[in-house]
Amino acid sequence: MGDLLAAPAEAAGGLAVYGAQAVDASAPASTRQALVEAGVPGRLVARDRTRGGAGLGWRDAHRRSRELLPQLAELTAELADLDHVVLAGMGGSSLAPQAIARTTGRPLTVLDTTDPGQVRATLADRLDRTVVVLAGKSGTTVETDCHRRAYWQAFLDSGMTEAEAGRHFVVVTDPGSPLEAVATELGAIVVPGDPEVAGRYPALTAYGLVPCALAGVAVVDLLDQAEEFAASLESTDANPGLALGAALAAAATTGRDKVALVGDGTGVEGLGDWVEQLLAESTGKDGLGLLPVVVESPDSPGLTGPDLLTVSYGGALAAGDLPAPGVAPDLAVNGPLGAQFLAWEYATVLAAGVLGVDPFDQPHLTEVEEHVEAILAEGPPTAPPSSTEGAIEVYAPPGAPADLFGALRHLLAGLGEDGYLAVTAYLDRHAEAEADRLRPLLAQVTRRPVTFGWGPRHRYATGQYHRGGPRVGSFLQVTGTVDVDLPVPGKPYSFGELQAAQAAGDRRALAGRERPLLRLHLTERSAGLAQLLDAVGSLRA
Repeated sequence: MGDLLAAPAEAAGGLAVYGAQAVDASAPASTRQALVEAGVPGRLVARDRTRGGAGLGWRDAHRRSRELLPQLAELTAELADLDHVVLAGMGGSSLAPQAIARTTGRPLTVLDTTDPGQVRATLADRLDRTVVVLAGKSGTTVETDCHRRAYWQAFLDSGMTEAEAGRHFVVVTDPGSPLEAVATELGAIVVPGDPEVAGRYPALTAYGLVPCALAGVAVVDLLDQAEEFAASLESTDANPGLALGAALAAAATTGRDKVALVGDGTGVEGLGDWVEQLLAESTGKDGLGLLPVVVESPDSPGLTGPDLLTVSYGGALAAGDLPAPGVAPDLAVNGPLGAQFLAWEYATVLAAGVLGVDPFDQPHLTEVEEHVEAILAEGPPTAPPSSTEGAIEVYAPPGAPADLFGALRHLLAGLGEDGYLAVTAYLDRHAEAEADRLRPLLAQVTRRPVTFGWGPRHRYATGQYHRGGPRVGSFLQVTGTVDVDLPVPGKPYSFGELQAAQAAGDRRALAGRERPLLRLHLTERSAGLAQLLDAVGSLRA
């Protein structure tokens, strides 16, 4: 990476992009020059909506968000005795706060699962000292509603009055949403979201700032970093956001439409998960898109390939500083987190415009939710497994061998030269944390891009791409038997039943696109996961 950092960088406002010039030069014609000649940088700053539709309020959201600072100061003082902050939100409502908390080293519990074991463990953790931040722009997200119901019941069961329980909730939602009405019923504090900002872009609004302020983050620093960087975005010269966006677009239009994202170890943590949902949900539609692949470290498998653009991210680098060793990226983006948020948002809108897709619409938003509702009403699928081996039931796709090794080899053999493998685990992200080892193991076997996501969180991160992007994906879904379920208060289903319906809804949506999907069900989670990891590891032999 030293050679990359020694090359000229495009830097402004505390953030630098390395390698963009070389990526842009690899295209037959300069994408950056075309954007400049079309006046795009200035139009974005002026909130021109002809490239990408409505939603460009993210451009100056950091300025409007300063109005929240007095309320946040009062809120943190008022709730100072509640030092366990739980964020119940999905997608953009949780991934930005998670990156902020990890980067600043502040404790924040993110609850974005329907796994009954993980939900139960979170409910049992310091309940009397817990403040639950319910976050969602639409106010109709089923996961957040279930978390709200579970926590409300847990507070009441612990002996709190309804008034006391209401104090343990803070709601962040757009004005007029159904969640705002629920907050009024709870007696909860409401902090309004910014309705001018689309759902994937609210990092520097109340959605990103409220949970982090309660967790002890000095959120004004993020706004200051964004403000320092923002002035560069209307420039045609020293404009790192333009350099990044043009490079992403140039790569996508010349065969590198998959973006490997890796932290370089210089102080920005968790940003890859946020960029993943930003790129996938903004560009994955109309059969087009950029597939983000979050990679664990610079020396992990899956960072290189003929259709991969490798991008590292990290904190600001002083002269002579080098990040962690490993595979040299094509692009490096270094700077403070507030500037990173704004740079990636700007770059994503530019890249989507070049691809010809609207970065702000969500054409497949409700598809899986409709499948889930139908499955909850009609009952789960009852098809028998194609085979059972040890603690794993194998549900092989049509035309594949019935056994575990045969089904795995068949799935991987079908990836082709432009395909990718998406692994989803509907498991407990903490108790079954080793499931994320599947990504590097499979990347090493296939030498193709492999993504990994926890269900149902992944649906709000990459679901739009899988359903609306290029039809070159193959899918591995891992589910597990629920030994001890957890009811959802006021609903006719449990968390375990909802989790199973969500997994089945994913499968139904992908079946409609005729993409290969192998489901492996762990009848005993610990033993089944160990067996699966051994099986995948043996494929390398």
